[in-house]
Amino acid sequence: MREFLIGVSAIALLAACSQSAEDTNVAVSPDGAAGMTSETASSETETQTETERLLAFFDEQFQRELSFSPQGQTFLGLTSDKDAYGRWNDVSEAAFEAGQERARDDLATLRDDFEFDALTPEAQVSYRFAEFVLENQLQQGEFRDHGYIFTQFFGPHSDLPAMLIGYHRVNEVADAEAYVRRLEGLGPLMNTLVDQADERAQMGVLPPAFAYQTIINTARGMISGIPFADDAEADSPLWADFNAKLDGLEIDAAEADALRERARAALTDIVAPAYQRLIDVMGQHEEMAQRLEIDGVSRLPRGEAYYEAQVANYTTRDDVDAEWVHNTGLSEVERIHDEMREIMASVGFDGTLQEFFAYLREDPQFYYPDTEEGRQRYLDEATAIIDTITETLPEYFGRMPQAELEVRAVEPYRIETATGAFYEPGPLDGSAPGAYYVNLAHMDELPVYQMETLAYHEGNPGHHMQIAISQELDNVPMFQRVTWYSAYGEGWALYSERLGKDMGFFTDPYQDFGRLGYEVFRAARMVVDTGIHHYDWSEQEAMDYMLANTPMTEGDIRNEVRRYIVWPGQAISYKTGMLTILELRQRAMDALGDEFSYGEFHDVVLSNGSVPLTLLSELVDDYIANHQSGSE
Repeated sequence: MREFLIGVSAIALLAACSQSAEDTNVAVSPDGAAGMTSETASSETETQTETERLLAFFDEQFQRELSFSPQGQTFLGLTSDKDAYGRWNDVSEAAFEAGQERARDDLATLRDDFEFDALTPEAQVSYRFAEFVLENQLQQGEFRDHGYIFTQFFGPHSDLPAMLIGYHRVNEVADAEAYVRRLEGLGPLMNTLVDQADERAQMGVLPPAFAYQTIINTARGMISGIPFADDAEADSPLWADFNAKLDGLEIDAAEADALRERARAALTDIVAPAYQRLIDVMGQHEEMAQRLEIDGVSRLPRGEAYYEAQVANYTTRDDVDAEWVHNTGLSEVERIHDEMREIMASVGFDGTLQEFFAYLREDPQFYYPDTEEGRQRYLDEATAIIDTITETLPEYFGRMPQAELEVRAVEPYRIETATGAFYEPGPLDGSAPGAYYVNLAHMDELPVYQMETLAYHEGNPGHHMQIAISQELDNVPMFQRVTWYSAYGEGWALYSERLGKDMGFFTDPYQDFGRLGYEVFRAARMVVDTGIHHYDWSEQEAMDYMLANTPMTEGDIRNEVRRYIVWPGQAISYKTGMLTILELRQRAMDALGDEFSYGEFHDVVLSNGSVPLTLLSELVDDYIANHQSGSE
């Protein structure tokens, strides 16, 4: 999922395919007949023209930025340009600065060359969305040198192979040749990124020491097996993927052999040395990181300002700061604990909440066996949960996604770095389904009582529904279909867990406790993320808080806390987004009373893409006002 979003952000303002607006505003003539006055017709023409100009600007912007991102084209399923299909993005500092300059120019053009009041209401939404995206891109760009390039949770060492394996389709010989060219370019690209990581490390921007062994192990895994060692028992991930895709082609044997030899040479002569250099440099950085005394980003050169920018980026609200996030998290943890105690009493458990947490962590009845049968049972039951709720969705939604959804186990090549569960969308053209992935590596870290919650969050009505609908929108600019903001996307997924309860599911008290367990987990994230980066908590202090206040396992908590340390701010987006959507829903319920419709409200929320929460609030307010005006 994260790699997909990186691809999207790399094309930064994916602006839109131009669309001709329809004449929809009809005036009523004095005699009551439907018609259009000359004054209204003139105004309508001006509005139409300005909207068409804006959409043409977005279209030009989209095509221009897409041309700079071969990886973005691949993520979006655009493979006709075979030259681009065989290249990686330019990750040089010069390319980055050029992109920032284009963004500054685009923002100036948007504000200076278009009359906002002359746009259609839909185009005004696109305008405000685009303005936010550009402003945010420029703000985040000011701290480019503060981000960690390689971490135990993400990084090009795993993300780039994942893109090849997951998104580079091979439907013809030219696609296989493009794959080989990407293998040949992977080494130079990795060396550039290693250089950048080393430059940042020298100025103190490097993750804590715990990150490096996972980075090194993952890198070693990418260059282990055949063809790196001919006597190995298994193929390396990229070699296995390339051969499997090549075997799917109807191709002359000699031509196939030639492609295999090129791929083998690229892997052994180009990829392997680059990954070995990465391993060596990460070993050096690990020694440097041993001297770090603070885990959070406050130790970075502009750490305090950097974290403030991350809070703004991951909440997309202009009325919150780190202290608000921290205090809101504390309050929510307390509220959720009260609901948990009610369930604890209903199942007859005699003890403290923390003792109940320990019971859920340790009792084997809450875990399936660490066997192939246990893993398959989990996948089958997760699929059944999604199938059941999907049948009920039309009662709560107007628009439904067309893309299919599959439940899959995380593949071996990325199982060490993957989280417990995540979602990956299908390509924009709908040629493949979206996928809810479950990491089945350690069944003792995958409690059964969380199964229902995970299914709603990652599948329907969560990530799959929201992202698929966004990709399928045909009446908005392209950037609204593919841009992602975590506060909206993750907020929606967490809201979807609560919506499952509102829809009458979670009838089993342990599954309902699992829902609250995940919600308190997200609330505790608000406390811990700000604790680490704003209040200088240590890793152990953060773990202690999570262990005392959530039912998550110690191993899961350790991985999560370390994720927050290397990805500052992202963890606060979930609960911030959920609380905002719930607040907006309650606002609509209070204003509309019996006229409130879940379907209408959800269509408003889902019909404009992954909008910043400030804009979502305005859209809901407009919906309420229009509904009240229409009813009167």
